[in-house]
Formats: sequence, C-alpha cells, structure tokens
Amino acid sequence: MIPVDSDSDGKLDQWHHKSEGGQLLKIEYDKNGDKKIDQIDIFEGNAKPIRVELDRNLDGTLDQVQHYSKDFILEYVEKDSKYSGLMDWREVYGPNNKVTRLETDENQNGKMDVFQYFSEEGYMERVEYDTSHDGQIDRWETFGANEALKLASFDANQDGNPDQWQYFKNSTQLQKVTHDTNFDGKPNRWEYFDDSGKLERVEIDDNYDGKLDIIKRRP
Repeated sequence: MIPVDSDSDGKLDQWHHKSEGGQLLKIEYDKNGDKKIDQIDIFEGNAKPIRVELDRNLDGTLDQVQHYSKDFILEYVEKDSKYSGLMDWREVYGPNNKVTRLETDENQNGKMDVFQYFSEEGYMERVEYDTSHDGQIDRWETFGANEALKLASFDANQDGNPDQWQYFKNSTQLQKVTHDTNFDGKPNRWEYFDDSGKLERVEIDDNYDGKLDIIKRRP
C-alpha cells in the first residue's frame, strides 16, 4: 500500500494498493478529510477502474457502486437509495451513457420488483411490476407519446401471463377493459366506457369459441 497526500496539506487522503507485480488493484480516497474512506476505485490490474464504490452521505458506509467495462464505459449503477444498508436501486446504461432500465426494490426485501424501461431519447416506454413480491412479473404498463399511459395489463391468477387489459386515453381516461376469464390467453369479455368513465357496453363470449354471445348496453 502506498499512502499519498494528493493536495500537499499534510494529511493523507489516498491509499494506492498494488499487487506484488506492481499492478494497481485499487485506490482508496478520503476526499473530505474526516479520516474515513468515501471512495474506492477498483482496478484489478486494468488501466482504468472497473468498479467505483462511493459513500454519498459520508457516514462511513459505502452506498453506491458504479460498474464499468474494461474500456471504462459505465454499464450499471447500484445504490442504497434510502441509506438503509440495502442496495435497492439499479440503473442500467446503454449507448451514449443513458439509462435504459431502472430497477427498484420497493418493499426492501432484497429483490427488485419494479422495472422501468426507457427509449434512447430518455422517455419511459414500459414498466413491469412484481406486486406480489414473489419474483414474478404480474403487472405491465405501456406508454406512448409524452409518457402517457396507454395500456395496463394484469396477471390475476399468478401464472405469469396477463389476463386483464385496461386501455387508457390521456393516461387517466379508461376506454376499454378486456378479460380472459378462463385463462386461455384470449380475451372473452370486453367492457367499453364513455368519456365520463361510465360503463356503456359489455360484450361476452360465453362459450369461449371466439364469437360474441351476449351484448349488454347501458339503459
């Protein structure tokens, strides 16, 4: 280990760790002079760090880890967003150093349960949820222009497939709901709503043959 006083103030603020062969393994930093490590750059023999660990709130505990390729391109970032000791936030990066996916652990059980996907322009395209926290996606949301909600799908029987679909206009105005009541992957009940949100028509394929059997209209 090689201690360094990088700003020549008489206080050590960097510690360089090297292998027996002289390859740089990691550098530890005390950037605020409190005698606590608040950043660690991990090299493992590479020319540039492949991992950077940070103590964002300077409490002595590392709470953010940035992962890089060997070419020092940021791949993903993990955070303890609530400073609870749990990495509950993961940003996955794509081309041009932009976030393509954001994963969060909402109930702090150690498993990611919300997954947000973004376009190259940074707009949210879809979100997937594990609302039952069993490791399986059971709700899907699809967004259109200006991140307006277009479709929300649900897996009511926890078989991994959607069986209810809600269609929206301008994010909040429900236009149609379709149901797969026998869980064969095909809708067999359709509910249509007017502009005020009131149910105006229900169509039912009662025997699941793909043809409408019942149509109910609002009086």
